[in-house]
Amino acid sequence: MKLYNIEDPESFLNVVRKCTGNVELVSKQGDRLNLKSELTKYIAISQLFTDNTFINEMELIVSEPEDMKILLNYMMEGNK
Repeated sequence: MKLYNIEDPESFLNVVRKCTGNVELVSKQGDRLNLKSELTKYIAISQLFTDNTFINEMELIVSEPEDMKILLNYMMEGNK
């Protein structure tokens, strides 16, 4: 799943914490970084946000269908 225009990284990460399964960020090189891991999350996010706090596009792999619904709801209603 691809997410676009994430303006508030902290609220996005709070939504990821609510997910029950793995939420993996796919890097440009094709590596999968588990955003549920605190260390990996900070490494991945620091690379994405080098100088700004806005993500134009990111690809995620979600292991649980319920988590996809949580993330879609965030994108539709809570990404402000």
